[in-house]
Amino acid sequence: MKTLKFFLMMAGVMIASMTFQSCLDDDNDTNWDLVYPNALVTVKPLGDNSFFLQLDDSTTLLPVNMAASPYGNKEVRALVNFSEVDKPSQGYSKAVQINWMDSILTKPIVPDLGLDNDSVYGTDPVEIINDWVTIAEDGYLTLRFRTLFGDQRKAHFVNLLASTDPAKPYEVEFRHNAYGDVYGVERDGLVAFNLGSLPDTEGQTVKLKLKWKSFSGDKSAEFNYSTRKSTVPTNSSIAKERSVIELK
Repeated sequence: MKTLKFFLMMAGVMIASMTFQSCLDDDNDTNWDLVYPNALVTVKPLGDNSFFLQLDDSTTLLPVNMAASPYGNKEVRALVNFSEVDKPSQGYSKAVQINWMDSILTKPIVPDLGLDNDSVYGTDPVEIINDWVTIAEDGYLTLRFRTLFGDQRKAHFVNLLASTDPAKPYEVEFRHNAYGDVYGVERDGLVAFNLGSLPDTEGQTVKLKLKWKSFSGDKSAEFNYSTRKSTVPTNSSIAKERSVIELK
């Protein structure tokens, strides 16, 4: 696994706005084990202003060094570096210390606009990167994608559309509107989509088909997907948090 610095540099990511919780010292004795992300999580706020992290469909993490979520009552996906600690987990899977946490753009599936889908959501190409952060888990589809960026002041619009075909209830399409910013250098982005509006899989694991327009034509991939199971009570509000290139 690469360091976060190397990961972002190689991906060509421009950091636009960052919520960054860090316990690192800015000196020459940097512990590089604390620099790179070791997990992709869902940050889940609770009613008493505390929060926990959902590591995968069944593993929960209790942060012992942070009392409140840096994202308030908003549920977001995030890259995190944590260390397991020998403290009571209070019913969660593990007790952890958060070394740093960086939110990524987190969005719901957008409404189908019919004939206006292309003009609003765009048809500009992207490449979906086969990476450890490209995954369907905990009711989210998280994607690392690559496209061309030239104007750093112009935000690209990325969204997920669900199929309207009743025979394809678990088919979704990645849409990208570059607003004319289709030249420049390759850069990567991270985005997570809440899949809660898809039909309940009723405890079964199904194939979630993702379609997208790539630079070499139409492509698709399949993910194992099951509707998110309840862990502990959470606030389900979704926020558009961004921490990488300018997206919306």
